[in-house]
Amino acid sequence: MDSGMIGKIQKAKRYAEQERERFHIESLVVSVDGTNNKHTVTFADGKLTCTCDFYQTREYCSHTMAIEEIMKGVEPL
Repeated sequence: MDSGMIGKIQKAKRYAEQERERFHIESLVVSVDGTNNKHTVTFADGKLTCTCDFYQTREYCSHTMAIEEIMKGVEPL
C-alpha cells in the first residue's frame, strides 16, 4: 500500500471518529424488507417518510423509527 493511500485511510478514520460534524446528510433512500412487502424510507428536507400504509395515515411507522435508531449519533433527524 502506498503512502498516499495510508494517509487517506488515516484521514477517513479521523473524520469518522472525531470530526463527524463535517458531514451533513441531505438525502437518503433506504429499502426495507418488511414482513409483508418491501418499503422505501426516504430522508429529504429534514424529514423521514415511508411508503407503507401505516405511515400514510400516521406519518410515523416502525420503518422510520428503525432508521432513526440506526442513525442515532450520525446526524439529527
